[in-house]
Amino acid sequence: METTPPLPMPRIGDPAPPFTAATTQGTINFPADYAGSWVILFSHPADFTPVCTSEFMTFASMEKQFEEANCKLVGLSVDGLYSHIAWLRTIKEKIEYRGMKNVEVRFPLIEDITMEVAKRYGMIQPGESSTKAVRAVFFIDPKGIIRAIIYYPLSLGRNFDELYRVLIALQTADAFSVATPADWRPGDDVIVPPPGSCGTAQERMESKDITCYDWFFCTKPLDKGTVMKTVLKKK
Repeated sequence: METTPPLPMPRIGDPAPPFTAATTQGTINFPADYAGSWVILFSHPADFTPVCTSEFMTFASMEKQFEEANCKLVGLSVDGLYSHIAWLRTIKEKIEYRGMKNVEVRFPLIEDITMEVAKRYGMIQPGESSTKAVRAVFFIDPKGIIRAIIYYPLSLGRNFDELYRVLIALQTADAFSVATPADWRPGDDVIVPPPGSCGTAQERMESKDITCYDWFFCTKPLDKGTVMKTVLKKK
């Protein structure tokens, strides 16, 4: 008996696999509908589950913060549309958690009963579950290119400060042609790309604007105000 081989998982640098899907906010054509914006596409295992509820409340409470950074949120699970609607209504009307209450989820939540989208994005990991999506997060840039991917197991809720940090770091790297070191946050020094010649390396070592720990490892200051002014969406 022939079996259909699994779809290859998308990789960093790949175009985001396109799809059309029904959501709690109407039909979307992804990623075409989001051209010009960053997108965080994320999956959760199931509606009416506690970890997912805490995550959706947190994402919804931070939606404006992501929106200001020119980033849209799109959720997905393999539940049906009516289940999604009932769950989101329950969150708004009944759930209070960590000071969050009356939380309305306004971003689209994809119906994926067939698991077509989840499988296309490698969100179904049989070793974890063959019937539920893991907690996958895809950062997709305004050109529709996947720039970062993070996977969490079913039992582990995501760190939303880290998701926001990743978004800002990616935009900072693009805007200023730099890299960001471990635990970087806006206002910290950034890493200058490696030199392309011995002459450039020597100039770096002698520069007063750059701190070099060795010829290959140099940083420079980049203040938080400059970063956020550049990254945040202009109103």
